Amino acid sequence: MNRHTAGVALIGVLWGAAAGAAGWDPKAAQEATDAAQETIATFKAADPGLEVFFKNAYGYAVFPTIGSGGLWFSGAYGTGLVYEGGALIGRTNLTHFSFGFTFGAQSYSELLFFRDKSALDKFKAGPTKLSAQASAVIATQGAAAKTSYDSNGVGVFVHVKGGLMLDASFGGQLFKYQPGLSD
Repeated sequence: MNRHTAGVALIGVLWGAAAGAAGWDPKAAQEATDAAQETIATFKAADPGLEVFFKNAYGYAVFPTIGSGGLWFSGAYGTGLVYEGGALIGRTNLTHFSFGFTFGAQSYSELLFFRDKSALDKFKAGPTKLSAQASAVIATQGAAAKTSYDSNGVGVFVHVKGGLMLDASFGGQLFKYQPGLSD
């Protein structure tokens, strides 16, 4: 091993250690990106009309899996990625608590579309609360053609992956945005 190769290897090891210490895991980041792309493909297969939202939206957030469950009180949590103009710009998480008649558990995927820069900037600025029960649309053939953005410039689509949940509750979803892919 020559001095140049050893130097490059040492820099790689130090960079890898620093990235690990900073909480950045390239493998986890790639897995998250792959899961987001698979989720987008699933949504487009369920409703090809969503292509218009992807084409015209200023940005979007993809949550590959959100777990939800409860009995009278319910909760949900999921992590996702945020895109602006098709480019990955950060991560987000979703937390949901509600009360009322709730029974069961399910997992689902969710897409948020941001109509314009203002809608995405509001989302990125701080915790954003959406009343998902009132505004989410189940992604099925033709659903996108009948859906528009809410008064905040956000369109929400969900795709149920599994489980069964009866829900007549009050609550909302809270989203937090973090730029980049590192912790």
